[in-house]
Amino acid sequence: MSPSRVPLPNSTLDRFPHIHDDPSTLPRSLDPFTITTSTGFLPFLTSPTKLPSVFQPLMSLLERLPVVKEDGTPGLLATSELGPAVLAELPDLTEEIDKLVTSDGAPDLYMITAAFRDYSFLASSYLLEPCWENWCKNPDQGYGLGRDVLPKSVARPMYHCAKILDIPPFMSYAAAYSLFNYTLADPSKGLDYPNLRLVRAFEKGLDPKSSEAGFILTHVDMVKESNGLISGALKVVDNVEQGDRSVVNDGFREILASMEKIEASMEDMWANSKPQDYLSFRVFIFGITSQSMFPNGVIYDGVLDNQPLFFRGESGANDSMIPLLDHLCQIPMPSTPLTKILHEFRAYRPLPHREFLAYMNSKSEEVGTRNFAVQDTETAILFLKTLNHVRSFRWRHWLFAREYIIRRTPHPTATGGSPIVTWLPNQLSAVMDLMISIYDTYLAPQKEGNSAVGPDGQTGYAAEAYMKQVEPMMEMVRDQREKLAKEVEKWCKERGV
Repeated sequence: MSPSRVPLPNSTLDRFPHIHDDPSTLPRSLDPFTITTSTGFLPFLTSPTKLPSVFQPLMSLLERLPVVKEDGTPGLLATSELGPAVLAELPDLTEEIDKLVTSDGAPDLYMITAAFRDYSFLASSYLLEPCWENWCKNPDQGYGLGRDVLPKSVARPMYHCAKILDIPPFMSYAAAYSLFNYTLADPSKGLDYPNLRLVRAFEKGLDPKSSEAGFILTHVDMVKESNGLISGALKVVDNVEQGDRSVVNDGFREILASMEKIEASMEDMWANSKPQDYLSFRVFIFGITSQSMFPNGVIYDGVLDNQPLFFRGESGANDSMIPLLDHLCQIPMPSTPLTKILHEFRAYRPLPHREFLAYMNSKSEEVGTRNFAVQDTETAILFLKTLNHVRSFRWRHWLFAREYIIRRTPHPTATGGSPIVTWLPNQLSAVMDLMISIYDTYLAPQKEGNSAVGPDGQTGYAAEAYMKQVEPMMEMVRDQREKLAKEVEKWCKERGV
């Protein structure tokens, strides 16, 4: 997991001074999602499994919370006893959050993130417990209503953690549900998938063979390969600026190698988490925004004058890997309400992720990554292959949504509050359209005259490259675009969308 060191300009190092640091040397006063070229978008150290002893009432509730506890017996959610237990047992520990400090007195963001994770699991369980009960009794009748007031003992400390971390006070993909929710069965064996375990779970996830564990840990397994995306993207933007095409091409190759591993891991989702199991634990990761369970929002007791609040739910769409490539490749998104949701999701990423993605977005635009790529045949092909990974990643995500959700429930929105049928195709169509445009504009005309020049200046490079790499890929893209449009039309018609 150690890509070659990228010589960065001072401006980049000023913005991201720890990007090349050994993660083991970084202090816990840093946000645990501080990005390095060793750990990529994963936290730079594995999350803690326990909080300080003063938080024992919280940890006790979380240990008893799952539908099936670690010992195999029914938990509080199985018997609809969580809500009363929270009200009876949990004190308001908000003031204890400020006591989570490092040895030099700085806020311990590592432990504060763990507290945020734990309060997030409790909050979502509390709010959605009635929906779980309704779904279990009669899934065809939907979820009913969730609780619309979050008790002060959960709302205030959770809100305080979120304010310190600069993220919304609701269950998030990175800082709570997935990327800060794993530990290692044997630390000496590292991040191999069989060695990963969940810290918190809603349903049966404390069993590592369960579909809930598989769903979450497959995301961890994918993101562990993201370091090459970071290193490769930095190579690209910083050397486009320098005009060093050879290093730019190396950067794209590093990205391609990482995406091969990421997508191989992504494909394992089918085996690690069964489609027929997903709707069960999915109940607990819905948000408040655009959800029928919370028509009037949720009041966080003791927070913001008790005004109803709305937050988007946990979603793998909040991962940072594909948005990084969106920015690097300057993929234009259509001006639609669906793209607006894509932009809203940005706020739910950890602050270091948001800052890095914003930097890559502005830097790619400033140096003109896409324009630089299409001026050379070899770079253009590498660029097109990078886009193809974005396409195949999003296509696989669409297949997951179709098989795990759309075929199995009429509920119209995804956990993050986006329209379940049309939202993913919005982004998928955008990358397909860009691929076709680049091929038709810059590469196809060269083929006819065989005018392209290969990596060592040889002519005739294009004909072979197109036959082996580009043309079959583009044929698949065109076919897939037509297939996607028909599928979306079919599902929209069936659902009356």
